[in-house]
Amino acid sequence: MSPDTPETAPERRRGSGVKLVYESLRDEILNLVLAPGSPIDEVQLAERFGMSRTPIREALVRLAGEGLVETLPNRSSMVSNIDFLNLHTFFDAITLMYRVTTRLAALNHQPADLQAIRAHQAAFAAAVAAQDALAMIATNRDFHAAIAEAGRNPYYTALSLRLLDEGRRLLRLYYQSFDDRLPQEYADEHAAIIAAIAARDVYESDRLARAHADQIVQQIQRFFARDRRQDLPL
Repeated sequence: MSPDTPETAPERRRGSGVKLVYESLRDEILNLVLAPGSPIDEVQLAERFGMSRTPIREALVRLAGEGLVETLPNRSSMVSNIDFLNLHTFFDAITLMYRVTTRLAALNHQPADLQAIRAHQAAFAAAVAAQDALAMIATNRDFHAAIAEAGRNPYYTALSLRLLDEGRRLLRLYYQSFDDRLPQEYADEHAAIIAAIAARDVYESDRLARAHADQIVQQIQRFFARDRRQDLPL
């Protein structure tokens, strides 16, 4: 055993604890298990994960850096609210990233990239068939992330990943608008995008990516604007 093992082992354990808490809370926030605006109790989390509050706080700092958690003036924390008033700015950004990364993938992809994209699409299709909304969210993210990677621009890839992760809460609402039963025509949009990328058809890749983003945005907008008033006799 090397002399530094007693010092590094606790650090590794703490690092793994931070990772566990970060990933667990991140998934719960993005999948709306923890609702926007809900308080985060560090003591309860420490009890839940069976660890001290130090790794809990480090995980919350990471989540705050991603805009998923807010630290309040009294040092308590809450799940970040979704800024519904400024959703148009997110929609602008995600639409642009869909278009740019899909165009670049058509130009720059290698055979291994297509294999990865198709594998993620197969997983997405299986999730759609199973009506598993949380799996649909995860596999959709992986599908578009693989397209971004195939474009071979690390700056666009990094921004795409950030937008895809932030958009998972909105995508959860998107699937809810279909009662988690995504129509097959929308599931098939991915297959058409893959075909355009494989053909290195930049124009068609751009057009399909834009149409894909448009229908998601329009469906979310319709979901928010649903008339839920009750027509009660008076």
